[in-house]
Amino acid sequence: MNAVEQRLTKEPKRAPAAQSAAPELPAQAGGEGKRTDRWLLGRMLASLGSPPLELAIQGGARVGAHTPVARVTFDSRATMLWVLGDVPLRFGDAYSDGKLSVEGDLVTLLETVYRAGRRLGGERDPIARRVSRVLRRPHVNTLSGSRDNIHHHYDIGNSFYELWLGSTMAYTCAYYPDPAATLDEAQVAKMDHVCRKLRLRPGERVVEAGCGWGMLAMHMARRYGVRVRAFNISHEQIQWARERAQREGLSGRVEYVEDDYRNISGQYDAFVSVGMLEHVGLKNYPTLGGVVQRCLGGRGRGLIHSIGRNRPAPLQPWIERRIFPGGYPPALSEMARIFEPWDLSILDVENLRLHYAQTLRHWLALFEGARGRVRSMFDEKFVRMWRLYLAGSVAAFSTGSLQLFQVVFAPGESNDIPWTRAHAYTS
Repeated sequence: MNAVEQRLTKEPKRAPAAQSAAPELPAQAGGEGKRTDRWLLGRMLASLGSPPLELAIQGGARVGAHTPVARVTFDSRATMLWVLGDVPLRFGDAYSDGKLSVEGDLVTLLETVYRAGRRLGGERDPIARRVSRVLRRPHVNTLSGSRDNIHHHYDIGNSFYELWLGSTMAYTCAYYPDPAATLDEAQVAKMDHVCRKLRLRPGERVVEAGCGWGMLAMHMARRYGVRVRAFNISHEQIQWARERAQREGLSGRVEYVEDDYRNISGQYDAFVSVGMLEHVGLKNYPTLGGVVQRCLGGRGRGLIHSIGRNRPAPLQPWIERRIFPGGYPPALSEMARIFEPWDLSILDVENLRLHYAQTLRHWLALFEGARGRVRSMFDEKFVRMWRLYLAGSVAAFSTGSLQLFQVVFAPGESNDIPWTRAHAYTS
C-alpha cells in the first residue's frame, strides 16, 4: 500500500516533542552525525511552527511529537539538507520525486502544517520573507505570459481532467446545498447559484470571461434562455466546449471565443467570471474593471467567483512554480481594485470556503481512483505531484488559508438591484 494512502498502522518510536525554537547544536563528539541530523530536523520542525509530526531520515535520526499525526521520512541526509534550504518549495519537489515518504493521511499532515504555520504568524523573519519573494519571482500575466501560463496547466489533455472532474467538467468550487450532495449535483447547484445571483432573464446577452470547458455557458443558455459569448485562451478547452455545445444543439446560443478577456468587445446585460481572476494578476485588475465597465455600459450586473485570502499574500510557492504559474489569490481589499476605479458597486459577497474543501475532497477521491490511468498517461512523478496539489488544496481551504469569494456587483448608477437575497436561495 502506498504510504500516502494509509493511516499510521503502529505507534511510531517516541521522540522528544519539538520545541518552539530549534535546539542548540550539541557539542559532544560521540554520535555527532546523528546528533547534528536531529538538530537540523528540529530546525525544520520549528520553522513549520512545531506541528505534532515526526520527521526522520531513513535509517537515522528522528525528532518530533510523542503522538505524531503523521511521519515524514527523508531518504537521505542530503535530501533533508536540500529541503531545509527552502521548505515551502522543495518539500513538494522532494515528495514528487519520491525522495521523501509520508506515513499517515496526506491531507491531515498538510492541515496540521497549515494550522501550525498560522499560529507561527508574524514570528517569521520579515527579511527572509522579502528575500524569498525576490528569489521566487512569479510568472507574469501579460498577453503572451497569460497564454503560456494557462497552457502549462490546462492544455495537458482533456482526457486527464475527464478522469476526476465529474460529468460537468467544472474545475471550480461547487455549491453544496446539502453536504451529502454528490460532486455532479453540487456543480449543477453552483451553476444555478451563479445564475440566480445574476438574475438572468430569457433573451438577455451574457459575456463570460474565462469559461473553462464551457459548461456554465451551456447551462445559462439551456436553463435560463440567454445568449452567451464565452472567452478562453486555452485551445484544448475551447475545442472541447465547441464540440459539446454542437452535440447538445446549443451552438446557436453559445459562442466560444479563443481570445484573452482583455479583447472582449460588445454590450451585454451581464458579466460573469468563474475561476479566472486567480490568473489575471494584480496589475491587471483595473484593466479587467475597464472591460467590465465597457461591457455593461452603465447597466446590467456582474459576478466574479475567485479563490482568495483574508489578507494579501502570494500563492504557495510550490503551487505557483509547478502547478499554477502566474496564479494569485487576492484579498477582498485587492479585489476592490477591479471595481473602485470604474464606480462599480459591490452588492454582495459570499464566502464558499468549506464548499471548496468538499469539492476538492471529491476530486482527490476520483483522482486516486484513476491514478493507474494517470500514471500510464504521464508518470509516477506526475501522480505524486498532482496528489500533493489536490491534498494541499483541501488543507488550505479547510484550515482557512484560502477562501472562495463570490462577489456580485453592478454599475454605480444602476438601480436595477435586488431588495433582498431571496432570489439567490430559492429555485
